[in-house]
Amino acid sequence: QVQLVESGGGLVQAGGSLRVSCAASGRTFNNYAMGWFRQAPGKERDFVAGINLNSGRTYYADSVRGRFTISRDNARNTVYLQMHSLKPEGTAVYYCVMGPTVYSRARDYDYWGQGTQVTVSS
Repeated sequence: QVQLVESGGGLVQAGGSLRVSCAASGRTFNNYAMGWFRQAPGKERDFVAGINLNSGRTYYADSVRGRFTISRDNARNTVYLQMHSLKPEGTAVYYCVMGPTVYSRARDYDYWGQGTQVTVSS
């Protein structure tokens, strides 16, 4: 089984930057994809970014494109989400996901982390 553990969440002012990390342990699949969803209070989980672990091909939600960067360190079994120009609407629990490929629907992912809270103050 695969375990995904997020870290790096916290409180940041609007316009600031934060990097969240996701470390995978257990059985991992380098031909899989990993990514990030986020869920604000009372809202559904939305796709943020994804990356193919082999090719490095990246995908972004339109709402974060140009501000967020997803990357991976396969040697460390770790995926990162570097967030710049954070907005208050970015306040959410950020979840790391893994699946056979990058999907934009939460239900298509096989593995989920526990989430890390990101709070953006105005």
